[in-house]
Amino acid sequence: MALNGVRSGLKLLSNSNGALCRSVTRSVHSTSVKRMAGDHGHGHGHGSEPFYLHAKHMYNLDRMKHQRLKMTLGVWTCFTIGTMVPIVAVIFQQKKTASV
Repeated sequence: MALNGVRSGLKLLSNSNGALCRSVTRSVHSTSVKRMAGDHGHGHGHGSEPFYLHAKHMYNLDRMKHQRLKMTLGVWTCFTIGTMVPIVAVIFQQKKTASV
């Protein structure tokens, strides 16, 4: 008796599984990069300019005007931020735990 129930269940399962497999199709789908009109993937020439024009000597630190002042200010700014952020974080954390 139980065997007949198992057989009918398996038959029902195999029939529904077969119908399910027939309705599903597998295919490979991918999207491609859309190129701008007239660009041809080169980034220069062909009637279109690139989005960002890089200056020829943009990062020549040797020829920078007021190099000593700018570098000193940059170093001190980085140093100050690097030391103040942890100090402020510790003070904030201690205040937060002290109030509870």
